[in-house]
Amino acid sequence: MSQPVPTRHPLRPGPVPAAIRLFATVLGIREPTPARWRMLGEQLAVGDKPMDRLVEWMASAGMAQTRPMFDRILVSGIANVPDAPEPLREFFTDVEAVPDWVDWNLIRLGARAMRRGGADGMYIARDVSLLGGYQFSGFNKTLIRTGALEKGSNKRFAETMQWALDVISEDGMAPLGVGYRSTIRVRLIHAFVRRHVGAMPDWRSDEWGVPVNQTDMAATLVGALVAPPTGGLGMGLVLSPKEYDGIAHLTRYVGWLIGVRDEWLPRSFRDAIRVLYHTVAALSEPDESTKLLAMPMVEDPLGWHYRSLSGMRRRLARAQHLSVTSGFLGPRAMRSLGLPAYVLPWYPAVRLPVNLARSIAALARSGGVNRAALRGEREQKALLRRMIGDDQAMIGESAAHVSRVA
Repeated sequence: MSQPVPTRHPLRPGPVPAAIRLFATVLGIREPTPARWRMLGEQLAVGDKPMDRLVEWMASAGMAQTRPMFDRILVSGIANVPDAPEPLREFFTDVEAVPDWVDWNLIRLGARAMRRGGADGMYIARDVSLLGGYQFSGFNKTLIRTGALEKGSNKRFAETMQWALDVISEDGMAPLGVGYRSTIRVRLIHAFVRRHVGAMPDWRSDEWGVPVNQTDMAATLVGALVAPPTGGLGMGLVLSPKEYDGIAHLTRYVGWLIGVRDEWLPRSFRDAIRVLYHTVAALSEPDESTKLLAMPMVEDPLGWHYRSLSGMRRRLARAQHLSVTSGFLGPRAMRSLGLPAYVLPWYPAVRLPVNLARSIAALARSGGVNRAALRGEREQKALLRRMIGDDQAMIGESAAHVSRVA
């Protein structure tokens, strides 16, 4: 059934980064049809009914009693909490029922492929997907109201990265696995944010839609899990066709668990690029919030943790990450983010031959892919430690105040 479209939805598709447009062209993906374009706009006003309904009940029954039980079920499974109230039982019975289309071998293949992307894969997630995502001014309206400026981008990305590491860990998405648990926690936080931000007196639903809506969630999902390995080709991170489809299948299951509707979940790698292309074209309209969120993120490496020569290495890290952003996003996006229009993309150029040689070796040698995944996992964990030191990245910590007042 057709419904009103929030006014933030543009009349026609906007510009997208050149790399995404190139992939779409190569794969024969066209701009969305008028019907699909309207649907993207309508979904700005749609949240996640099952989780939103559960959070309403949790709040009315008392969060002090219901949240601990939610966490206990998340870890132990609904079958091991026989005294669970019906709303919790209904929700967890549904999410614990693995869909028939899930292929565990394909999910494991996709997760391993993302692990072997190593630190460079995570750099693309940070410097291209997250930083470039600040051009989505409609999404920024929610971020700012959850305290993103006060909490800082370094903390937010560390939490996002920890979620991603959980999702791509070995068997992380298996029933009750660490990736499954982290994904359901993120889904709960999204519902807290919708309830809290949507009730703010300055929230304009006719203009902005629902906080953390279906269109925003779909864009964030493919941006976090599909865009990094796709962009990784620009740094020589080459995967097999089956691995790309594995990443898309992993993304589909993660999206199903996190509350994204089926029509926005990819069926293949090509389909994942279609979702990415269409959602970015619908959302990439920067405003004053773009620079407010993006510019501090560029400075985050100046506070990272190094054991020696910290001053020099921090400055080098800042230049390195800025070169990745410039190389992948291009001058127009750099200007909209409040960054220098052109920075020599020296880091991608340096890493491309190294990663290309490693990728070829991994695919050609017996056991090479597994060894590459282990090396990549070590690099990713080291990057997280470098960002936050000895602290732990607790998923949802930067939005904990929202859950308390929801």
